Amino acid sequence: MTYRPFEIIGGNPDSRWLLACDHASNHVPAEVNGGTLGLPPEEMKRHIAYDIGAAGVTRRLAELLDAPAILGRFSRLVIDPNRGEDDPTLVMKLYDGTIIPGNRHVDTAEVERRLNAYHRPYHAAYAELAAQLDDPVIVAVHSFTPRLYSRAPRPWHIGILHAAWDQRLSAPLLRLLRAEPDLCVGENEPYAGHLPGDSVDRHALQPGRMNALLEIRQDLIVEETGQNEWAERLAPLLQAALAEARPPS
Repeated sequence: MTYRPFEIIGGNPDSRWLLACDHASNHVPAEVNGGTLGLPPEEMKRHIAYDIGAAGVTRRLAELLDAPAILGRFSRLVIDPNRGEDDPTLVMKLYDGTIIPGNRHVDTAEVERRLNAYHRPYHAAYAELAAQLDDPVIVAVHSFTPRLYSRAPRPWHIGILHAAWDQRLSAPLLRLLRAEPDLCVGENEPYAGHLPGDSVDRHALQPGRMNALLEIRQDLIVEETGQNEWAERLAPLLQAALAEARPPS
């Protein structure tokens, strides 16, 4: 079967929801340095290579919301689909204390090849999928490491990222999550907002679509059980937040 840099899950074509998981996979395509970035397998299993557990949460959320979803099928270390094409971190050479040998000598021509082979097809498919839906609401599913190298532990169970000028979905979602007594919820944590040219900027903010970016702590969703539990917890909260976000009829 021909390799595609993305996977699309069907779902109800009349759904308002569109789920996206940019960093679903730690796969290195064979065309990239023979299918390896020169890192040992244990490094490719770390957060530097992909968003641990995020794909499982996305798949279960897609089932529960009967929503389409798009998932990336290449490691963020190959090229990061959640970065603009001019972002200096598009192809990482050093990430959280780890040198990426297969990227050390990447030149402009190789970056362009990776853009054409992986990054651009992923975003073209994302844009096409969004265009097929009537006024889609985009939910980006990510996960974060409990602790970066030589940094303080991150206490949040989940963070909701949003742009300052569009909190239509994120504001009610944050309120609902903060009402859960057992959760430590971050707003624009562990990262702040969005970057120009990133996935949410391209497919939600620029076209004016409602959106929220979920960041779930990875130790909570390493196993399938945790992935399903978080999806089952989030699905009704997302539905309730959307109901609040709708303008009065």
